[in-house]
Amino acid sequence: MKTRLDTYNNSWYNPGGGFKRILWYFTNLIFFRSSLIPLFSLKRILLRAFGAEIGKSVIIKPRVNIKYPWFLKIGDHCWIGEEVWIDNLALISIGKNVCLSQGALLICGSHDYTKSSFDLKVGAIVLEDGVWIGSKAVVTMNTVCREHSILSVNSVAPKLMEPFGIYQGNPARMIRKRKILE
Repeated sequence: MKTRLDTYNNSWYNPGGGFKRILWYFTNLIFFRSSLIPLFSLKRILLRAFGAEIGKSVIIKPRVNIKYPWFLKIGDHCWIGEEVWIDNLALISIGKNVCLSQGALLICGSHDYTKSSFDLKVGAIVLEDGVWIGSKAVVTMNTVCREHSILSVNSVAPKLMEPFGIYQGNPARMIRKRKILE
């Protein structure tokens, strides 16, 4: 089957003005993707300046990549580990006390493979309070991880993770309930 890439048209998608995106690109490159500037407070200030909603005591480790901070909400006391990739073409909402472990990948976009134009599709991601996304785990668009759920290392989240569920695999399945001891 012959495809025509010249029909690819995503003019409907407008993630922000060109100047703002370019300015963010270099800010992200220098202050977030680099391991040279580990100042958490400066990173929070920069994200807020670009429109992100950032709670108290958010820790953002080195080599984190954030696509568009104006599509990002992070609650209090969250931890974002090294090499986390937040590809937020749509809103990513992260609750309080959430942990994104090293190399976790949050992806809000995909393509419609049923069309020869391969059109862009975007959808939000919601991580409720107390969620833990394990190292190298993947969360895709239109996914909701309910409160205190866990996505294990190298797993791919299903579209809905039940509260207190521990999920593992690709696609991830709930393997047991999480018990939090006080």
